[in-house]
Formats: sequence, structure tokens, C-alpha cells
Amino acid sequence: MLLVFILGALALGVWIFLKSSQFGALPEGRRLERMQQSPQYADGIFHNTLPTPLMTDGKSTITALLQSFFMKKDNTIPPSPVPTVKTALKSLDRNTDTVIWLGHSSFFIQLGGQRILIDPVLSDHAAPVSFSTRAFLGSNPYTVEDLPNIDVLLISHDHWDHLDYPTLTALRPKIGQIICGLGVGAHLQRWGFSPSSIYEGDWGERVTLGSLSIYLTPARHFSGRSLTRNKSLWLGFVLETAQRRLFYSGDSGYSPHFAELGKQFGTFDLVLLECGQYDKAWNLIHMMPEETAKAADDLHAKRLLPAHSGKFSIAYHAWDEPYKRLTAASLGKKWQLATPMIGEPLVFDTAQAMNAKTAPEWWEHMRSQ
Repeated sequence: MLLVFILGALALGVWIFLKSSQFGALPEGRRLERMQQSPQYADGIFHNTLPTPLMTDGKSTITALLQSFFMKKDNTIPPSPVPTVKTALKSLDRNTDTVIWLGHSSFFIQLGGQRILIDPVLSDHAAPVSFSTRAFLGSNPYTVEDLPNIDVLLISHDHWDHLDYPTLTALRPKIGQIICGLGVGAHLQRWGFSPSSIYEGDWGERVTLGSLSIYLTPARHFSGRSLTRNKSLWLGFVLETAQRRLFYSGDSGYSPHFAELGKQFGTFDLVLLECGQYDKAWNLIHMMPEETAKAADDLHAKRLLPAHSGKFSIAYHAWDEPYKRLTAASLGKKWQLATPMIGEPLVFDTAQAMNAKTAPEWWEHMRSQ
């Protein structure tokens, strides 16, 4: 009887925890009706264009999760604090096109006079509990107070390392427009964002803000914040003005959509592509560094800046392995590899942007300490 009581209490505790605000909300009503009209939506969930099983080694997700707790991991945490440059974001001339990596997949961008924030995670962890997926020491120099008002917030999908409840609720007074995939607005609306500020779109849609055009592009991934999966859409973004064109992949396995975007848009001045948290066991939903390089080829990129690394360890590989492998894969390419430190600005139309950092690479300097 006591065991039944304990199990019941644990189950109730888990249920209450999963109902907390940070888990967001599932789409319903008119939001769900619009989702059901999407070509990507069938049988109650969103689908990738190509068959994309989450695990490709025959193991279940639960088995892989359990193994991650007990598997010995070597060199997944940097040996010393991650070096950063804390640029005064509020003092930047908003008419100077600038890209600043904030760590992992978070970016502050000024383009065409617009201030853009992508997938901001300014918390010291990227998980529903504070002891999991901790940020590397030194990798989290920015707070919400450091950010200016944001014209447009872009959210690629609803995973914890891209859609951060504490960051977004604190940022709410500073956010103008939000653009995200179908269904993601249910989370944001529960967190207090006005429905009128949220644009939920499908692959292939375009939003215009002054001189800036934002295209919602495919990605090969999945979504979900708790026990449900693929109830909202994942995507990437093309940012275009008359002067230049940028691309952010979001989380994505390698697929033909990169070449299709390259054919559609011609060239990209800068591509921000995921390069980290990969594994052979889930190779269809995250790119290996060599695939990241191939995607830059497909996109006819002029410069590549890697994302999805440098702040959190979510996979089994060494923390600096993505940078070493991508650096090797970039040799002889037509595009230039940009590997700035967190907070270090890349400014267009200056020598700084044309001369992307090559040596000494900041991660190599850390290894020599």
C-alpha cells in the first residue's frame, strides 16, 4: 500500500511538473485548423519532406537517453572559461549591418536598419531543470538587460536550446514582431505574448518588414518540449535586403533543400549553419561538420559561421571537435570560414568582416592553456 502511495505521488508530481508554464502549450482552435492546412501536416503531426527517423541505429529514444546518463564522455566540457567579447549592443549603429554570435544558436543581427534576434538562450542551462545541459563556464556573458529593443524575434523551433522560457519572458517588453513556425505561437501566447505580435508561418512563406524580407525555409528536424512530438513546425530563415542576403539553417540534417535554396537565391553573403550536437545514431536530424561544409557549397555561400556549438554539450563528441572538423573541411573551399568568439561583431563592408577569424582559433588557444 505504501509503495502504491509513493508511486502515485511521484506520478502526480511529474504530471504537475509537465503542466508548468515552461513547457508551453499545445495548439488548438483556429491555430490548429491553420496547421491542418499545411502540406507538411498529416495524421496529427508535422513531417519532414524525406523520411527522417529520429534514431538511425535501431535504438529507441529512451534507450539512447539512458545511455547518455551512464556513458563515459571525454572532453565534452572546455578546460577553461570560454573567451568572449562583450560588445555594447545598445550602442551599435543600427544602420550598420552586423552579426554577433551569442553562443550556441543565438544571434543578434542588424540588417537593413532592423534589429533581429534569433533563438535567444541567455540562461545558464538549456533544459527544464537547472542541473541539466549547463552552459560552459564563461559562455554566457549577456543578459536581457544588455539587449536593445528588438524589431523582430525569429524562432526556428521549440526545443529547449532554441526556445528558452526565462529569456523570452524577460524579453517580452522589448520584442516587437515574432516570426516562428506553425504551432509555436501556442507556447508564446501562454507566456504572455500578444497574438497580434506573433506570425506563425509555413515553409515557403515570406514576411516583409520595411526593406527586409524574411523567408521561412524548410529544415530536416523535429519538434517538442515534453512527451509530445512534432506538434509545431521547425524551419530556417533567409534574411534579404537590397544589399545582402543571409541564411540561418536552424537545426537540420543534411538534405536537398540546401541545394534548392542555393538555386532559388543564387548566393548568400553569410550562412549560419548548425555544426554540433551530432552523432551517427541521429545523423538525419543534425549535420556532421563535413555535411555543414557541403551545405555551404550547396548554398553558394561567401562565408560560413558555424552554430549549435560552443556553449552547451548535448551530444557525446568533444566540445571542440565541431570546430576542428569544420576547419579541416573548409580547406580549399570557395567560401570563407568565420569563427568569431561569442560577442565578437562581424561587420559588413569592413575589413573585419572580409577577414574572418582564421588563426589563432579561439578554441585552439584554450587547448594550449
